Amino acid sequence: MPSIPLFSYGTLQQENVQLANFGRVLEGRADALVGFRLDAVAVDDPVVIATSGLAVHHIAVATGDPADQVPGTVFQITAEELAASDAYEVDAYIRIKTPLASGGTAFVYVKA
Repeated sequence: MPSIPLFSYGTLQQENVQLANFGRVLEGRADALVGFRLDAVAVDDPVVIATSGLAVHHIAVATGDPADQVPGTVFQITAEELAASDAYEVDAYIRIKTPLASGGTAFVYVKA
């Protein structure tokens, strides 16, 4: 059933976060986000902090430089799981669809 590609470079790779948001552990494959670099973002949502165990998360910031790459994992998820990940991410992030180093495309949460 899962058919929506979601790229994660942060807490959505954590099994405890996956279980809390999707009710299952996801299987994925390594890939990279091209033209982005990582920065830090303070999170003040107590549910997100409790779920991830972190008050500071990574956030991908567009640079436009193809030499900049952010490693991570591509997961195949359902529409319901995508809605759950939308609810999990705080307002500092927006979801976009973007090309990956592998040549595929995926949804990813980046700096708003």
